[in-house]
Amino acid sequence: MAHITLVRHGQANTTARDEVNYDKLSDLGHQQARWLGAHLQNTQASYPRVYCGTLSRHLETASSMGLPEPTRDPRLNEIEYFNIAKLYEEQHGVSIPTDREGFVEHLPRTFTAWAKGEIEETPETFEEFETRVSDALRDIGTEGGPAIVVTSGGLISMAVRQAMGLDIPAMARVALAIMNTSMHRLHPIGAQLSPVLFNAVPHLEAPDRQFAQTHL
Repeated sequence: MAHITLVRHGQANTTARDEVNYDKLSDLGHQQARWLGAHLQNTQASYPRVYCGTLSRHLETASSMGLPEPTRDPRLNEIEYFNIAKLYEEQHGVSIPTDREGFVEHLPRTFTAWAKGEIEETPETFEEFETRVSDALRDIGTEGGPAIVVTSGGLISMAVRQAMGLDIPAMARVALAIMNTSMHRLHPIGAQLSPVLFNAVPHLEAPDRQFAQTHL
């Protein structure tokens, strides 16, 4: 039985306030991905199975990492947070923040309202998001050698929620903590996948690279 390593994409367009404009890596995002790819090569990490979502930032990250052509699976895509947040603002008057500090409060509040069904006409329900993440990880499985999955922070936080039984506020805190190109490993322990690595950025720990430890 092998493990699954989830990788959050590199830094995207941090000035964007919609899904389309956000979905591309910044120059720093490409560099973060190149550094991670070099780290995996230097440590002789072997991933015979490579997966990613279908978003541009996923594909660009995998390419800059130097990974083989990944299997693309839309179930590994991020939630449409900007669209959900816009609906929340329109329906409940909760403004979308403009900085990370604002998101510290906004994200758990939005996740909670979404999970309770208090935001109408969202692109998907919270339950649908839960189901697609669990289905995708089950199908990737742990047979055939280690798998690496390039995806997004919201999906990683859901995978951790499912592995650890976290409530919504705890899941939101996990999502806020996840850095760009960080690694998160799930290993089968008994019948369940358990997290054995969280938010690891060994490729960004040298003093001259710590500036690249970004969340947005």
